[in-house]
Amino acid sequence: MIVIAGLGNPGAKYANTKHNLGFITVDLLAERHGIKVKRLRHKALTGEGFIAGKKVLLMKPQTYMNDSGQSVRAAVGYYGTPMEDLFVIYDDIDIPAGALRIRKKGSAGSHNGMKSIIYLLEDDSFPRFRIGIGGELGPLALRDYVLSGFSPGQLDPVRAAVISCADAIEAALAEGIDAAMLRYNISGKKAAEPGGKADEPGGKAVDPGGKTDEPGGKTGEPGRKTVDKGEGTGEARAGAGSSMEGEDPGEKDEGTGEARAGAGSSTEGEDPGEAGNRGDE
Repeated sequence: MIVIAGLGNPGAKYANTKHNLGFITVDLLAERHGIKVKRLRHKALTGEGFIAGKKVLLMKPQTYMNDSGQSVRAAVGYYGTPMEDLFVIYDDIDIPAGALRIRKKGSAGSHNGMKSIIYLLEDDSFPRFRIGIGGELGPLALRDYVLSGFSPGQLDPVRAAVISCADAIEAALAEGIDAAMLRYNISGKKAAEPGGKADEPGGKAVDPGGKTDEPGGKTGEPGRKTVDKGEGTGEARAGAGSSMEGEDPGEKDEGTGEARAGAGSSTEGEDPGEAGNRGDE
């Protein structure tokens, strides 16, 4: 089973924020391939199906961003998925809005969801697909920026990057990750060029914007090496849609402290001192 995990946060208030681009891309893949991502398993909304003739599990962890590793570890352990068959999709504030970076492996950089995954898997040798959200923060603190919607100038490049990311995942499944990297890595310069498609052909418009983390969440659980064998199998309604209408950028999650500037995609409940530079660009 190939596990494709899009990172984000559950709930309508987070649905269209920059930090939920992983959820948005999974929703697009699900729509393209007729996969219903509704079953609650492995602390995630999940759906099984086939893409490029390969059996896949699409998943949107419901743990909130900082604890994404709990969900991903449970799925990988349950299916015995090798690292090369784990694809993780997430936003990246350290690259320009609309850029797409695909790598076979690397560090978590400043992204706390990825820190959680690498910590609990004790391995960073899995492919990752990073969609850029970088830009001028203006009056917003960094944390409020990643939890806000998209500016008008960001919408078209980010829509195009989400579509390219879905295309790249399909190419990686059909032809291998090297082919996907060669064809779909998009630099900031290319992302800024006019003429990118904003809508999915034959489908809904792709739309980013929603908020991010639950207060008090830990990044990892020191000393735990065992793998969870799955969660309950009840049905749950998807909490994050694929629309990129762009929420009010001033809307923010209440009751949490602010992360240190430079912490990348930091969110509620993080250790504000755990920010690092990305090592896998």
